[in-house]
Amino acid sequence: MRNSEECNPTTYQNDCDCFHEMIEFIGKRWTGIIVYRLLNGPKRYHELLADIQGISDRLLTERLRELETRGLIIKNVSEPGSRKVEYELTEIGKELEGIINAILKWVQANG
Repeated sequence: MRNSEECNPTTYQNDCDCFHEMIEFIGKRWTGIIVYRLLNGPKRYHELLADIQGISDRLLTERLRELETRGLIIKNVSEPGSRKVEYELTEIGKELEGIINAILKWVQANG
């Protein structure tokens, strides 16, 4: 998967490639709800697991790694050797808020 810096019209055949790739990534099962839950601030792993009914440990771990790799979230470890880890949206991750709110508005109007 390409990172967001690589997704620009000068390196792709056209904008459709970038759009398609990002829609597929954000639409991947559980990815959108993880981002949605992080919009209100950092959360610990078990908070996310409790907030997102039906997601397995394995899939939550996998999606968090993918979001981190794409630069949409960061993993904060409070102290070396500490088990306190929080996940939070990066600035580009926070930019998804408008998109998520637009989808929620559409669902409320048409759902």
